[in-house]
Amino acid sequence: MGSPIDHTAKYSYPSAAVHAAFTDPQYWHTRLREVGGPGAAVDRVDGGDGTIELELRQAIPAEHLPSMVTSLRPGDLVIQRREAWGAFDGDRAEGKFSAHVDGMPGEVTGVMTLLSDGTASSVVIEGTVEVKIPFLGSKIEGMIVEQLIGLFDAERTFTEQWLNGDYSA
Repeated sequence: MGSPIDHTAKYSYPSAAVHAAFTDPQYWHTRLREVGGPGAAVDRVDGGDGTIELELRQAIPAEHLPSMVTSLRPGDLVIQRREAWGAFDGDRAEGKFSAHVDGMPGEVTGVMTLLSDGTASSVVIEGTVEVKIPFLGSKIEGMIVEQLIGLFDAERTFTEQWLNGDYSA
């Protein structure tokens, strides 16, 4: 069944500007360098005509992981992440995401909706974290959801700074 992810990221920029950032490969390379953690990289990027599909790699160093996690899987957690954004349609766009850690019985999946809010916009994130480990799965899921919300907030802050022109291409 899994644990739900339910989060909304608010942007002070119109949805067209946010979508333009989300579909710019340079945005992703810079974003991962700034907020992706050690060894973060864009492994694959495909897109065009206002769409993008990405394969990303991020890591959480072992020293930042709870002992419950490192006892199950020692070492750094290398997260394989996929994200895709569809074309901008008037005032909205749809996206999807997934993530998994090699050697761990679980996954993260979900959808994102970029919506216009006048001169601002929002990204509504809905998904599920599922860890198939008896007795510990739901506890680990809760920790992952908490970490994901922090990551979504850091990515929102980066996007605002990107749109402010704080990063050069």
